[in-house]
Amino acid sequence: MTATGEEHVTARGGPWWWARRRSAVFDVSLAVASALECALEGIAFARDAGIPVAAGVVFGVLAGSVLVVRRRWPIAVVLVSIAITPAEMGLLMGVVGLYTLAAAELPRRIIASLAGMSLVGTLIVTFVKTQQDVSRGDLDLGDWFVPFAAITMSLGFTAPPVLLGMYVGARRRLMESLRERADSLERELQLLAERAEERAEWARNEERTRIAREMHDVVAHRVSLMVVHAAALQAVARKDPEKAVRNAALVGDMGRQALTELREMLGVLRSGGERRERAASMPLAAVGVAAAAAASRAADDEGPCLEEIEELVGQSAAAGMVVDLSVEGDVRSYAPEVEQTAYRVVQEALTNVHKHAAGAKTYVRLAHRVSEIAMQVENEPPEEAASSARLPSGGNGLVGMKERVAALGGVFVSGPTDAGGFRVSAVIPAS
Repeated sequence: MTATGEEHVTARGGPWWWARRRSAVFDVSLAVASALECALEGIAFARDAGIPVAAGVVFGVLAGSVLVVRRRWPIAVVLVSIAITPAEMGLLMGVVGLYTLAAAELPRRIIASLAGMSLVGTLIVTFVKTQQDVSRGDLDLGDWFVPFAAITMSLGFTAPPVLLGMYVGARRRLMESLRERADSLERELQLLAERAEERAEWARNEERTRIAREMHDVVAHRVSLMVVHAAALQAVARKDPEKAVRNAALVGDMGRQALTELREMLGVLRSGGERRERAASMPLAAVGVAAAAAASRAADDEGPCLEEIEELVGQSAAAGMVVDLSVEGDVRSYAPEVEQTAYRVVQEALTNVHKHAAGAKTYVRLAHRVSEIAMQVENEPPEEAASSARLPSGGNGLVGMKERVAALGGVFVSGPTDAGGFRVSAVIPAS
């Protein structure tokens, strides 16, 4: 709710039907003034009607006091003013009653009917009164003056309050409509802000998940190869110094590559932090755009491609793994996110072989099809001696591969084979 709306609601503290105490005081004051006016006019009415003056005064006070209910029953006030018009009293009550009637939310036909009745009543009374004055000789202005005075007086006491009341009522309804629209707009903006915050939080979670997958793939694969090479280095250090030197060089290369990729990721994180600081000063309308941009950054970042799979397989072979690579179909280019996902699946599958089936022969198969690319990494049962020296596992590799493939609308399947090995298969749409 807006501040205006809150004031509008909390201001309703008046007695009975009044919205505010100030309105109640104002109406009571009008009723007192109208009662005094009608009481004074009741004296002349009592003399003309031949009734006691006290009765005329009491009648005037009672009739004038009806104005106090003008906000609750405006129709009753107008009807009373019309009823006492022949007694030539209730001028203030008639004017205020017509104004209140026109400003109220009533059908136009009712307002027009009561205003017409008041107009006709005032016209008749004024005509008769003026005609009597002319007949007695109090006025000597000609016969034309009687209808002129009657029409002028009736229109003067009826049209202005009705027109003013209609204007004030229309303005009040317009203000209430604008207030309701402002409240509705504020609620919509609140919902948009909440949705934008949800989208931003979703984008941040997606970014964290993506970075976690990337760091897991890079660190797990590189460090696994480094551990394998270090174990081989320890085994051949005395027997074959030349091979030990080669293994040490490979360990150094793997470490440098891992550090390089980690630096690149940390650079992305730093730049992402700067972008978030800039986004903090953005207007609300730009939050959704920033969230969408953050969510789509994963597709825009450059990463490994299918051309590097042969090098990836060569690194595993250099670490002592017996790995066979076969490619079916015509080799072609795919979208960057498709090639990156395919590379990471093969990379993580080979990493798992290093961890859990060291020394087992492994088969890597790629199939380029018309509308998709399929990959499969399958290893034979590991040797007992090798399997007893498994590397630690965080349990996130298969989950990360499945998330990557599912994000592109592909299918991922993994599980043990009948021969005792393990197979990882994935099919990714080409577009």
